[in-house]
Amino acid sequence: MEFGLSQEQRLLQDMSNKFLSEQVDLDTVRTIAAGEGDDRAIWQGLSDLGIAGLMIPEACGGVGLGALDAAVIAECLGYHVTPSPFIASAVMAPVALLAANREQLLTAIASGQQRVGIAFGEALGARNNAGVSVDTNADSPTLSGTCLFVLDADANHYLIADCDKNIFLVAADAPGLTRNSLTTVDKTRSTCELKLDAVAAELISDDPAVYHRALDLGRTMQAADSLGAAQYMLDQSVSYAMAREQFNRVIASFQAVKHMCAEMVSILEPCRAMVWYAGHALDALPEEAKLQACQVKSHLSEVGQFVAKTATEVHGGMGFTDLVGLHYWFKRIGANRQLLGSPELVRMEAARAQGFID
Repeated sequence: MEFGLSQEQRLLQDMSNKFLSEQVDLDTVRTIAAGEGDDRAIWQGLSDLGIAGLMIPEACGGVGLGALDAAVIAECLGYHVTPSPFIASAVMAPVALLAANREQLLTAIASGQQRVGIAFGEALGARNNAGVSVDTNADSPTLSGTCLFVLDADANHYLIADCDKNIFLVAADAPGLTRNSLTTVDKTRSTCELKLDAVAAELISDDPAVYHRALDLGRTMQAADSLGAAQYMLDQSVSYAMAREQFNRVIASFQAVKHMCAEMVSILEPCRAMVWYAGHALDALPEEAKLQACQVKSHLSEVGQFVAKTATEVHGGMGFTDLVGLHYWFKRIGANRQLLGSPELVRMEAARAQGFID
């Protein structure tokens, strides 16, 4: 048996790469990262291709595909360091909204008209001066507190998880909600801080399994995104080494450079099958899904960091310049390493899932 992508998945991959190659060039990324543009046009184009509704059922206007298909798309987005809310709006949000039968909002997401951000940080581990409290004494629940590192500062709605893994839906323009954009190392994707002062909220799910399903999907997509970004940095390193000359020889002929590129290939290539298997497990092997998501997130965080560092070294001083632009992929990998759980936190969850710790 050969475990690989189907013909349909390869067509999906080719279609996405073609669109991104044409619409998301380095100048576009540079403009958005500088705060002189936004990702709305890119996201609408991806929505027209069905990417926004990839995991939304056909009955709600989506495509109705699975986690492995989403991982294929995430790798393409990472390769082109695409500014988009894919992980939050197209992958994590539909899980909770499907559990609550919010068909109207799902239809709006699939068409690209609405975006839903993810605020799961306080459920992962509250930080100083942050945290969310829930008041259930009123006719409907209200939320107060602060959420940090919320995925997608331009969303129309947010899914907020409290420390008990309950998930609430709030509108971005709800009275009492203040949204402050955060400056992070990765300027190709927006994050924000939400300040909540008795904000009216709708309880979407009180089942921790829904929270964990969404989180596992998000972590797997981040791993796939890092895989794509690392693959781009490797490809650029080989291309640069074949063109750059020193002492009347291309530097690709130097043994040290050969070893650096070969080491990047050897450490990165097995990760692709690991990402595919994690995506497969999320739909077909639920008993393995949690562990695979944790392992692939933590492993790609380390591999991505190594490839980013080594690829920059192959480029020498040019690797740090904005002219080459390699730093956008470097920073993308760094942000993926920390968002939705650092490697240390995720490995602890993996150990807990296997019963090694309480």
